Amino acid sequence: MEIKRCGSRPSSRPSPDYFTGSVRQDPIFEAPAPARMRSLSVTFEPGARTAWHTHPLGQTLIVTSGIGWAQVWGEAAQEIRCGDVVWFAPGEKHWHGASALTAMSHISIQEAVDGKAVDWLEHVTDAQYMAAV
Repeated sequence: MEIKRCGSRPSSRPSPDYFTGSVRQDPIFEAPAPARMRSLSVTFEPGARTAWHTHPLGQTLIVTSGIGWAQVWGEAAQEIRCGDVVWFAPGEKHWHGASALTAMSHISIQEAVDGKAVDWLEHVTDAQYMAAV
């Protein structure tokens, strides 16, 4: 058994190569091999969002506060709120983030394949983001 005490691991700011705006990540867990599960708590300030990306084995989001947006490539953006659970299928190109006026936090859960849990793509443009609003 291993216990990670609350506050024992630092928050971080993700790379601007993969995010737009002010975002904070707090680690929840990264299971040791042979397990593949990884989880983060992510907080997006208003207007902040991920770049387009995919996950080799899919991703689950559990919205824990605020209001945000999630969009799958080629589909309309969907509003997401506290308590919502969002599933992105393996390889599904998508983005997610806060609304323009309200912060949003979620827990992300995904599995890694050969140590890789995400494939980052191009940034969501301001025009794409504002179309969601």
